[in-house]
Amino acid sequence: MMVIDWAEFTPLTAFIGGGMIGLAAMLLMAVNGRVMGVSGILTGMMASQKRGDSGDSGDRSWRWLFIAGTLIGPFIVWAVRGEAIDITPVAAGWLLPVAGFLVGLGSAIGSGCTSGHGICGLARLSGRSFAAVGVFMTTGVITVFVLRHVI
Repeated sequence: MMVIDWAEFTPLTAFIGGGMIGLAAMLLMAVNGRVMGVSGILTGMMASQKRGDSGDSGDRSWRWLFIAGTLIGPFIVWAVRGEAIDITPVAAGWLLPVAGFLVGLGSAIGSGCTSGHGICGLARLSGRSFAAVGVFMTTGVITVFVLRHVI
């Protein structure tokens, strides 16, 4: 039986974090007309590099800034809080690269990732995103069950 540690449930910080993600998605759509899906942002970075875009770095610059902010953000939180963020890995060993590969494969097959479909797609009432999020959530529940109770 799984016990929920309610001390770790912080609705205020979850609300603030969710609001910040929603604001970032809204601003990206308003300013650049782009959906805030991480797989699309990364794919766009790589595709523009392969095409050899000549000098016009406008489409790449916001992508690099987004990724930099994603990587630097936890350090800013650490500096503001004055303490390190407690990170508990959920996978190790062979499971980590296999899981990473499957997430990447799913993003490619599903034409987007959880952030693009789950945050932006649902907000736009996209039928494809409703289906994708349903598949993401169902697969996640089955995976957790198998890893915790079968393997």
